[in-house]
Amino acid sequence: MAQRWLQTDAEVFALGRNVDVADSAITPLRADLDRPQTLADLPTQAAVIYYFAPPPAEGERDTRLENFLGAVSGAALPRRIIYISTSGVYGDRRGAWVTEATAPQPDTPRAQRRLAAELALQTWAKRYDVPCVILRVGGIYGPGRLPLERLRQGLPVLRRDLAPPTNRIHADDLAHICQAAAAAPGMRPIYNVCDDQASTMSDYFIAVAEHAGLPRPREIDWQQAEAEFSPTMLSYLRESRRMEIESRDPALPGAFVVRHAQGVSAYLNRCPHTGAPLNWQPDQFLDPQRQHILCSLHGALFRLDDGYCVAGPCQGDALSALPVKITKDRILVDYDP
Repeated sequence: MAQRWLQTDAEVFALGRNVDVADSAITPLRADLDRPQTLADLPTQAAVIYYFAPPPAEGERDTRLENFLGAVSGAALPRRIIYISTSGVYGDRRGAWVTEATAPQPDTPRAQRRLAAELALQTWAKRYDVPCVILRVGGIYGPGRLPLERLRQGLPVLRRDLAPPTNRIHADDLAHICQAAAAAPGMRPIYNVCDDQASTMSDYFIAVAEHAGLPRPREIDWQQAEAEFSPTMLSYLRESRRMEIESRDPALPGAFVVRHAQGVSAYLNRCPHTGAPLNWQPDQFLDPQRQHILCSLHGALFRLDDGYCVAGPCQGDALSALPVKITKDRILVDYDP
């Protein structure tokens, strides 16, 4: 995440108890969220804050988040806060689909603390008029976050026909979404974050083993799992849901205009793949070469003149074009929300 912002020449800070940053361009801030006295004078005024820290291991509230919000109130108010929550706030839905409109019902203490953190942040944000975006994230995978050691140890998985549905998101995709959430206009307060392939934890472990050239893990039934799995693994397996993303905001997305060799074209600011806004910075819609319209979320590329997708997950689809009329000194777009 920090590297992505550094590429935009942004000033990046990283806060933690023992911050060890490999890039000298990142400024470390050594502080302890459990000790409010260490949080004074943080450079948060008008900044975009990504809050990735987990709640404490015990209790009913997220006192760490509360300490942080107390430290950035008043003159140190940030421009926006993006909070990484968990799909666990929905609880066990026995494999049913959940959207952002689904009422949370967390089953585990850790998920209950996450929901308490969401509510605390929303209350604070309303009081101080600071926009906040809550991302309810499925299991994160990617480099450094794969179960390779577990597979090397030969630990089993639940039989695939018994394994409940789960949700995941690749770390790179999550980083794209976090970056988009910082500046995209018209953001809703809560988004589910996952890929579009709800499968099972067993399928995931087996796929990783095959990709890494490791032996496939043996499959066991529930009775064996009760004896061999850790309490944490069992708690994850006992919760099942399929995450879905509400693809339509209450209002239509904005529009934008691009010039090209053939003239001028206007499009709805909505990616045909996910329905999300294309830009994560205001008025920035083109790729670095300025040859294509770029979706900052998944890197899809669209032709300037007709919005046709030439690369990315929605290849062959197209942006929604709007009628354009050029007068002597104006470009008029026929857009009626």
